[in-house]
Amino acid sequence: MTSRAIILAAGRGERMRPLTDHTPKPLLAVRGRPLIEWHLLALQRAGVREVVVNTAWLEDQFPAVLGDGSRFGLRLQYSMEGRDHGGALETAGGIATALPLLGEVFWVVSGDVFLPGFDFDATPAAAVIEGRHDAHLWMVRNAPHHPRGDFALGPEGLLATGGQADDRLTWASVGLFSATLFHGIAPGTRLPLRPLLERSIGQRRLAGTHWVGAWTDVGTPARLASLQHA
Repeated sequence: MTSRAIILAAGRGERMRPLTDHTPKPLLAVRGRPLIEWHLLALQRAGVREVVVNTAWLEDQFPAVLGDGSRFGLRLQYSMEGRDHGGALETAGGIATALPLLGEVFWVVSGDVFLPGFDFDATPAAAVIEGRHDAHLWMVRNAPHHPRGDFALGPEGLLATGGQADDRLTWASVGLFSATLFHGIAPGTRLPLRPLLERSIGQRRLAGTHWVGAWTDVGTPARLASLQHA
């Protein structure tokens, strides 16, 4: 069991405008509750007790809506990149900045994906807990809006770059991570995650699992609308 997690919620959500002009994307409702709450409830069921939410765009709305997490059975803390650093720090920069709140091994999940059946079971990622891998990513079939995918999943369960699009899968924006992947990154640094993952792949320290459950990247108003009627 891993007891800590970070939900990535700092982005502007440009493709979701005008819905995100006044509401951060993770706070948009899906089937009667804010998108981020689906993650909070699933994390709590899995035994996670401390969750960090990194914020930037309209970030004051998050504590106003979610509070301290007690109603979810969690302790919520906020890494406010807008207030403290002038804006979103991208994925790796945001995680590195929140690292003092996260411990050595922690879940990472994007606040703008919907995966209602995911149970945050760390069993497949035991090598991360044991220090042999830097991260374990859950991968899904490529969606029409991302046909080339991200990484290939090899027979040993390790992820690889390159190859044909038919051989690659898309990262579901959920994974178990070791803090070692982010060591040496100063708080407040703006840095994407992809270069760190590719470095880890080169060292054979990035693993994955193909997950076949429901998953949606809630990146457009049309995708959000489709979830309401599924």
